Amino acid sequence: QVQLVESGGGLVQPGGSLTLFCAASGRILSINVMGWYRQAPGKQRELVATRTSNGMTNYADSVKGRFTISRDNRKNTVSLQMNSLKPEDTAVYYCNFANAYDSGGLDAYWGQGTQVTVSS
Repeated sequence: QVQLVESGGGLVQPGGSLTLFCAASGRILSINVMGWYRQAPGKQRELVATRTSNGMTNYADSVKGRFTISRDNRKNTVSLQMNSLKPEDTAVYYCNFANAYDSGGLDAYWGQGTQVTVSS
């Protein structure tokens, strides 16, 4: 019921910057969460950053101070500004969207993934 389209991945040198974008469409409830997860080869998918429709943010400790998540609720878009990139940031980055319900449950949706490679 929710479709996610993401873009912005690429190859950057250590210390460089990159911005990811994601747009959501479909059945979007007033209370929801959008954000980014990443998965490196041989590792489990991990949270990078999320932001709720009412402005609450959550960052992984490994990216605090370097990454910034922003939302435009009217356009249903989210971006991730990544600065001071490190080789360990190399991964496939997935946009995530979840509607929140009164029961406390969440329905999660995933983007197609975009490759971010940090290498010299």
